[in-house]
Amino acid sequence: MKLTAFLATLIISASAFAQGDAPAGFTALYNGKDLSGWRGGDTADHRAYAAMPDAKKAEWTADMNKHWKADGAELLNDGHGKYATTEKEYGNFELLVEYNMAPKGDSGIYLRNVPQVQIWDHTDDDKGALGRTKGSGGLWNNSPGAPGKDPLVLADKPAGEWNKFRIIMVGSRVSIWLNEKLVVDHAILENYYDRKKPVPAKGPICLQTHGAPIMWRNIFIREIGGEEANKIVASKGGEGFASIWNGKDFDGWGGPVDQYEVVDGAIRCIKGKGGTIYKKEEYADFVARLEFKLPPNGNNGLAIRYPGEGNTAYVGMTESQILADDYKGIDPRQSHGSVYGMIAAERGYQHPIGEWNFEEVTVKGSTIKVELNGTVILNGDVSKVKEFMANSAHPGKDRKSGFFGFAGHNDPVMFRNISIKKLE
Repeated sequence: MKLTAFLATLIISASAFAQGDAPAGFTALYNGKDLSGWRGGDTADHRAYAAMPDAKKAEWTADMNKHWKADGAELLNDGHGKYATTEKEYGNFELLVEYNMAPKGDSGIYLRNVPQVQIWDHTDDDKGALGRTKGSGGLWNNSPGAPGKDPLVLADKPAGEWNKFRIIMVGSRVSIWLNEKLVVDHAILENYYDRKKPVPAKGPICLQTHGAPIMWRNIFIREIGGEEANKIVASKGGEGFASIWNGKDFDGWGGPVDQYEVVDGAIRCIKGKGGTIYKKEEYADFVARLEFKLPPNGNNGLAIRYPGEGNTAYVGMTESQILADDYKGIDPRQSHGSVYGMIAAERGYQHPIGEWNFEEVTVKGSTIKVELNGTVILNGDVSKVKEFMANSAHPGKDRKSGFFGFAGHNDPVMFRNISIKKLE
């Protein structure tokens, strides 16, 4: 069937469906009347789009309007033109969307403007060249073999029938259900535009054009707050962890524990005090999980392989920074998540000041990985560091084991739900 004929069939059938009401807590991205709230987009780094002249942006939107049509409950695309892209940017969200695509078609959904949740006709056998027969829903632009690149199961309905996605994105972590079946399970969406950096903390939703007529309907989104986001991230990968704090006192901990207090089931550094406290058990390779809450300009740190005395940033393997993202006038190697004075972390992935953040730190050999609120903000190797902040040596960076704790720094930073998994 020719593309124009298929599109005509879709238009005729549109009256058979009704735009559903947004589920509780969700907002409709398509209003059933026009393209209000949408602009033209493309496979382009969102930072580059932000820097484009307004005239160029308007040109993209004009091109989108030539190829997209609001037709009652359905949003129709002829397979061409700029992508339908939300004017609003989203951080953590749950997205519901249905699509109906022409046979042998190809399309996708960009999350925070990053490609893509794949859509294609699984019966269009490409002999393994692209993986069409595996079905839709995978994060196709992830690296070969990376989690999420291919769907876990084939869940597609035939081209020409309605398919339904449910997509949850928290940090860089994405879970996808296609027609009620889980096809991607908490996989990291790689930054297609710069794989050395994580995906942006916020960005638009894009409905891709790729040559095939396609209809969309029931496009709803729900923004996810920090507390719920923490629960989603904490619910995954928790096997093998053991709590290292009893939630009520400092039994089993060493260092100046009198400079900390227990408040609402959390450890809090007393304002104006705070040396390094630590769990009195040595750890070699491990993964630590915890939540932290920062006051404005708050400063603390995670003591990694700490020997029990001295400044952990230098005599321990390191201090992994706990620092408010709004802290001014610092070296990049002092920002939150950084290996202090040695390796800089990416900024901009904290929840707002006064909210709890979830962090996972993996220490293995000479490597350290920090995942904050579902986004990996650092993945480095201290053995390869040759330049140090202020030319100050870090004699402890090659330590093989030590204590885990908190580095103080006089601000009322809070910690809770602290657990560790030892690695063999």
